[in-house]
Amino acid sequence: MNPYYAIGYWLCTLVAKLGFRHKVYGRENLIEDGPAILASNHQSYLDPPMVGICCRKAIYFLARDTLFKIKVAGWIIAKLNTVPVDRMRGDISAIKTIIRFLQEGKRVIIFPEGTRSLDGRLQPARAGLGMVIGKTLAPVVPVRIFGSYEALPKTGRLKLFQPITVVIGKPIRFTKADLEGGGREIYQQLSERVMAEIAKLELPAERRPQQV
Repeated sequence: MNPYYAIGYWLCTLVAKLGFRHKVYGRENLIEDGPAILASNHQSYLDPPMVGICCRKAIYFLARDTLFKIKVAGWIIAKLNTVPVDRMRGDISAIKTIIRFLQEGKRVIIFPEGTRSLDGRLQPARAGLGMVIGKTLAPVVPVRIFGSYEALPKTGRLKLFQPITVVIGKPIRFTKADLEGGGREIYQQLSERVMAEIAKLELPAERRPQQV
């Protein structure tokens, strides 16, 4: 970890534990050495750090390019292994950067839905994740976040002490046979396959709200 990332990692861990009762299930499924994609649902701005602190080693992120234009926050984000993405143009350069990171043996987090959910529910997957899989055949670790929508919804305010839970599934491994036919349709199918595995992950009973 670079010094900025290390400081951010421990600060985010502290805030997550104290402010959101952050808890991780399935940490043993993480791939900490060699290339890997952490594919997660996306509910909130809190999602990247809440997933990032689950990992023992540094990972790389995609972030909307407009965030880099915010004076202080933009400078900080740039120091935290973050790649800017122009969502209006479908920034292929960011995808190429992520592919290069994976080829170098790094780990990245990708949100298959492409943007935050408006209602907290899972959204359809986009083809971008499938393209990265197709170009690298990197293993994919499905991740599902619970509670971040309630803590900071796309159109609402931050609510402290809302429990946030991260559930990590078993890695999905792909082969060249999964790419037969090629093209965007195959990329879309790969993304949907990963999204289906994310949907299977459930909130552990001990973290579910008590019924009155």
